[in-house]
Amino acid sequence: MNRKYPDHPIVGVGGILFQEDRVLLIKRGKEPGLGQWSIPGGVVRPGETLKEAVVREVFEETHLEVEVLALAKVLERIFRDPDGRVAYHYVLIDFLCRRVGGVLQSDSDAQEARFVSLKDLPSYKVVPITLEVIRRADWLRNNRATEILPPGVLGVYD
Repeated sequence: MNRKYPDHPIVGVGGILFQEDRVLLIKRGKEPGLGQWSIPGGVVRPGETLKEAVVREVFEETHLEVEVLALAKVLERIFRDPDGRVAYHYVLIDFLCRRVGGVLQSDSDAQEARFVSLKDLPSYKVVPITLEVIRRADWLRNNRATEILPPGVLGVYD
């Protein structure tokens, strides 16, 4: 699958994980967004459910084991080159997750991984759409009784 100058949008997932008033961020080790702070995640592999992809991607980038709790947001990120051509196009499905194990350590596509205070997010230059997703996930974790995962959102057999 060619990620740069793709023939079609690529499906990706992200896992949003909180520890009290802090959220898990990774510093991206690859383009697009090399060196930017974001939530851990990546591309869904063929035959992999969304839930499996979130659990795998968060573990690969942070060594943390997670459980998926709720759908936080569906969005797309389109990156254009200087000529205006679509260099990257991702449809991203981000989920609120809960830590169930592991010890935080960056790995895979992440240069760094850390829990960051919500009030310190501006100093990490997190892009606005990622801030929006984090705010939505924070709202969900504080109001979980009002919104749960719709049946079937995590795969055919969930």
